[in-house]
Amino acid sequence: MARRSVQLLRYLLPKPTAPTLAPTATPSRSVTYMPRPGDGAPRAVTLIPGDGIGPLVTNAVEQVMDAMHAPIYFETFEVHGDMPKVPGEVIESIKKNKVCLKGGLATPMGGGVSSLNLQLRRELDLYASLVNCFNLPGLVMKHENVDIVVIRENTEGEYSGLEHEVIPGVVESLKVITKFCSERIARYAFEYAYLNNRKKVTAVHKANIMKLADGLFLESCREVATNYPSISYNEVIVDNCCMQLVSKPEQFDVMVTPNLYGNLVANTAAGIAAGTGVMPGGNVGADHAIFEQGASAGNVGNQKILELKKANPVALLLSSAMMLRHLQFPSFADRLETAVARVILEGKRRTKDLGGQSTTQEVVDAVIAALD
Repeated sequence: MARRSVQLLRYLLPKPTAPTLAPTATPSRSVTYMPRPGDGAPRAVTLIPGDGIGPLVTNAVEQVMDAMHAPIYFETFEVHGDMPKVPGEVIESIKKNKVCLKGGLATPMGGGVSSLNLQLRRELDLYASLVNCFNLPGLVMKHENVDIVVIRENTEGEYSGLEHEVIPGVVESLKVITKFCSERIARYAFEYAYLNNRKKVTAVHKANIMKLADGLFLESCREVATNYPSISYNEVIVDNCCMQLVSKPEQFDVMVTPNLYGNLVANTAAGIAAGTGVMPGGNVGADHAIFEQGASAGNVGNQKILELKKANPVALLLSSAMMLRHLQFPSFADRLETAVARVILEGKRRTKDLGGQSTTQEVVDAVIAALD
C-alpha cells in the first residue's frame, strides 16, 4: 500500500517533460485522473448508492469520510439498473461536480435493456477504465508480487451495442474499433506508466483472428509506444494472456486492452491478487471521473450477503482514496489507505471473502479506529 501511495502521489508533482521524437514539439500532457487545482475548499461529489450491496458499501465510505473530516460532501441520487435511462439530473450533477462515487448498478440480462453503466460512460465520454490489482499484506495468496494496472478502452468494441436480428434466429452484433479511440487509450496507458514509474506496457489483443479490428488497435499501440522509449512494450494474444495471468502474473505491469478483453483480464487479475472485494478502480475521461469497485464481477453481491450485511467495503474504500487523490487531498487518501491496510494486516476484522466473518459495519468501525 505504501508503494501505491508513493506512486499515486506523482500526480501532484509538476508535470514532467513528455518524451517525444520531436524535440521542438511541446505537446499538452494528459494526467491520470485529471486532477483539479487544489484550493483546499470542500468539494461536492455526486453519489450513486446503486443496487444490491451498493448502498451498504457507499454508506461505509460516507462514515469513514465523516470520521476523517474529509473536505468533501455528497449529492446523493437514487439510480437503479432497471431504469430505462440515467435521470438527467444525475448527469447534470456529475457534469457540474466532475467527480462521482458509485456503487454497483445491476445490468439486466437480455431483453434489449441498455446498461446504465454504459450510458454513463458514453454520456460523459469516460473512455478509460482503470483497475489496480495488487497483493495486500496479510492476505496469503498463491502468487506474490502482483501489482497490475489494467487500462481498458471503455466506449467501443463489443460494447458498442450495435445489434440487430437479421432474420428470426439470427442476430448480428457489431464490434467497432476506431483509430481515434485506440490511440487515445494507448496514449493514456503509456502516460500512466510514465507518470507512475511503471516499466512495461502490454497490449492484449486477438489480431491473429480479428486482423482488421484488433490489428488497428495494435497498430495504434505500436505507434504510441515509439514516443515512450523508456517504457518496454510487448503484445500478447488474449487467450494466452489469461493463461499467463494465472500461472505467472508478476510478469505484467500495465496492460492496455480493448473493451471486452479488459473486462475479462481485470476480473481475472483481481481474483489472482485478492478478489474483487478489495480491488479499486475508476472510469475516467477528459473532464469527468466515476470511482467504483474496480472489478465488476459480483459488484452488486447476492441477497444472502445483503441480508447478513456482510459485504466487503474495502474495494470502494480504496476507490474513494483514489478519488481523494484525484481531488488533490493526498493526506486524506494516505490516511484512508493506511487504515485499510492496517485492518487487513491485523486480520481481526475481515469479511467472509477474505477468510473472516465480520459484518460490513465491523470492518468500517475497525478502519475508523485505525485512522491516524
